[in-house]
Parts: sequence; structure tokens; C-alpha cells
Amino acid sequence: MDLKVSPVSVQQQAASKLRAAILAGVFQPGERLVEADLCERLGVSRPSVREALRSLEAEKLVAIVPNRGPLVPLITWEQAREIYQVRVLLEAEAAAACAQSLTPDSIRRMQDALADFIKADKEDNAVERVNATSRFYDEILNGCGNSVIKDILNGLLARVTFLRSRTMSAPGRAKHSAQEMAAMLQAIQKRDSDAARKAAAQHVERASRAAQAIFEKQ
Repeated sequence: MDLKVSPVSVQQQAASKLRAAILAGVFQPGERLVEADLCERLGVSRPSVREALRSLEAEKLVAIVPNRGPLVPLITWEQAREIYQVRVLLEAEAAAACAQSLTPDSIRRMQDALADFIKADKEDNAVERVNATSRFYDEILNGCGNSVIKDILNGLLARVTFLRSRTMSAPGRAKHSAQEMAAMLQAIQKRDSDAARKAAAQHVERASRAAQAIFEKQ
């Protein structure tokens, strides 16, 4: 059995670049992704672009529509609302569970992620805001001890990240997010499961209201 780790492929790099661009809003919902244009912008071959698009289709960040080709899918408010309903239940329980089990190293990584989030907000760096949030939640999901919660939320990851990138672009929302994440972290540090559950639920509920306001404007 060959266990050697292969270098990152061109296709994986292309998928990573496209994923970051979609999440950062470079490509808008409903916008067609023209292969020739992507080849030029990424500096890769058409087969590599096609494989990258298929990877992102599996993550639901790209939809390949007959007679139209690949595009960034539209998410309706009804779809977003359902995602938030699932998140508020599962993330609250994950936060409550990890309040009793998270290691000091994990807590330090959460502190670092929160600090990076605040720094990214000050610099108005949308990509780093989302990356820092993902790192913060990774520690909660990895430390909650419930593989089912982790698997379900990981299945929603691309769409959750997409919604985060939109809500955090709303004026003042990122600052409120930082305060809400800090409340979660404080409760987890105190090993207070009830407070962690409440803080996590409030964070998702407020994000949901921010998202609804954005959808209504559109």
C-alpha cells in the first residue's frame, strides 16, 4: 500500500481559488461561470477548470444547469431559514457539550481565531473574517464529542459559509458577531454548558435576522 502524500494538484488549487472567490462575492449568486474566462483568470487548462467546478458542485457552491452551464446558485430565504433552524439546534448543543470537554489547546485556538476575526473586521477583509469564523467553529465541532452533529453541520458547511459571508458584509454585523462569539468562548472557558448553549443559539438567531433583512432588500 502506497501511503505517500501527493502534492496539491492543479485542480485542487483551482477549486480552492474558485471557492474563495465565490465566498468573497467575486462571483455573485445567479452569475454564470464561463469556462474560457475562468481558464484565463486562473491560468489553468479547461479540464482542470471542469474538474474544479465538479468539486464545487458537490459542495453546492456551483450548480451546473443544462443549456446554461455552471453558475453560482441562488439561495432563497426559505432555504436559508431552514439552514438557520438546523444550525440553532445543533450548534447550541455542540457548544454546550464542548463546554465540558474542550482542552486548553482548543480554547487557545478559539481565542486566536476570535482575535483574527476582529483584526479582519478592522481591515475589512471578508475572506479572513469567514476563515477565522470557520476555525472558531471547527474547535467546537471537533471538541463536542458528537460525530452526528459534526457530520450534519459539515454537510451544510459550504452553504453556511456562503451565508456567513453575506451577513457579515452588512454594516455593523461583524462587530456584533465578535461580541456573540466572545460570549460563547467565555461560557466555554467557564465550563458553563447552559450559558454556552444560550450564547450559541443567540448568535445563530441574530445571524438569521441579519440574513432575512438582506434577503428582503433583494
